[in-house]
Amino acid sequence: MCGVAGIYFYDKSEKNASVYVMESLFAQQHRGQESCGIAVCDGNEIYNHKAMGHVKEVFTPEVMKKMQGYTAIGHVRYPTRGSSVLSNAQPYTIETLGGPVYAVASNGDIVNYEENINVLRGKGVYFKSTNDGELLGRFLVYYHEIKEMEVIDAIKLLMKTIKGAFSTVFMARQNLYIFRDPYGFRPLHIGEVDGGIAVASETCALDIIRAKNIREVLPGEIIVVNSHEMYSTQTDILPLEIPGKEKLHHCIFEMIYFSRPDSSSFNEYVYDVRQKIGAKLASYDDFKADVVLPVPDSSNYMAIGYGQNKQIPFNFGLVRNHYVGRTFIKPEQRLRDESVRMKFNPLKDFFKDKKVVVVDDSIVRGTTLKKIVSMIKKSGAKEVHLRIGSPPVKHSCYYGIDTPTREELIANNKTIKGIEEFLGADTIKYLEIEDLRQCVKESDKFCYACFNGEYPLPITPLMSEKSSC
Repeated sequence: MCGVAGIYFYDKSEKNASVYVMESLFAQQHRGQESCGIAVCDGNEIYNHKAMGHVKEVFTPEVMKKMQGYTAIGHVRYPTRGSSVLSNAQPYTIETLGGPVYAVASNGDIVNYEENINVLRGKGVYFKSTNDGELLGRFLVYYHEIKEMEVIDAIKLLMKTIKGAFSTVFMARQNLYIFRDPYGFRPLHIGEVDGGIAVASETCALDIIRAKNIREVLPGEIIVVNSHEMYSTQTDILPLEIPGKEKLHHCIFEMIYFSRPDSSSFNEYVYDVRQKIGAKLASYDDFKADVVLPVPDSSNYMAIGYGQNKQIPFNFGLVRNHYVGRTFIKPEQRLRDESVRMKFNPLKDFFKDKKVVVVDDSIVRGTTLKKIVSMIKKSGAKEVHLRIGSPPVKHSCYYGIDTPTREELIANNKTIKGIEEFLGADTIKYLEIEDLRQCVKESDKFCYACFNGEYPLPITPLMSEKSSC
């Protein structure tokens, strides 16, 4: 899971495209905190700046002064494929001998990455990274420059050849191309700004730059923006047909955890889905706690929904330090452990002798919640009951989420009772998968593979061995 952004101003004298992209990336910082980058074009050259770190740290006023142009794309990275090194940061710029320069940024994960990269290497294509965003860019440039395909035809070939999740922006000197995989795994939205077109993974990133007429980029859609117009073509590329399966497979974890609550995706308001999840969790309990609290921030609205349904007080008993990133997406366990200690602090005397319901969005490894339960009990809580806003995560994801090997997933190794004992909770209840389906409008269009193991794309032995998706 990462975040992408892009903008194209029809007036080529416009110099501030990178500022709009920077603001959009800042609004999507929750989608990736390892590295970030922006590529900007003035019609002649593409200038790319990327670094490890957060958007506001990397894109200082001094850096932004150098990044002038009428079109730009950007990326915030959460590592899935490829290690946490600068060479795997996006966007990627691709030069040809004496020819144009291109740039690409993508959110998702390619399941037949090794197969396609080996084919291109066999054709003499050189790769600088182990990241699938570069694969998409070099695929397009090879077939456009060497095989002399139109870019749109190269994108259509890409959709037939490369399998997996990709919500992508591809920038040439004169055009911006926007496209999304036929399954629609990851969100991607487009909107209008004064004098141009903007694109981003989440609607909150378009809201911040005052975009209007925002809509989703359709699965399998290709959008071309140039100095004269914006036009769209819906490809005839359909997902692999599996009997009894829907063609679309939106990631349900976007609703549960990843997306900001003020965003909308997949025809849903994120905050609304989370409140419905909380209400479902509340319906499981026949007791009344003294207080319900979230593990901030992704489960805030779930806890609100729980409290409203049970008519008990909602409170932030844990204060979050917002200068610490999301612990789930830290690339190493040691960093996750350190972040928990720095990230949360209990209100003094708040928990004393209380029966507490703690709502969290999911449990992956369980190490974060174990420390939180211990923290609350040491603060005087009489009982701690965990309510989890998703079914047990028992299967690895291969479409853009860092759920690792099944051996590391706590729900795959322990019973509910075993998880209770490990976490130190009095009780734990997960959301039932059928109840989760009732919390979204079009339940058959979502992917639940991390819960039930029903993958839209068949997994290969190589995929099943990956330590991260």
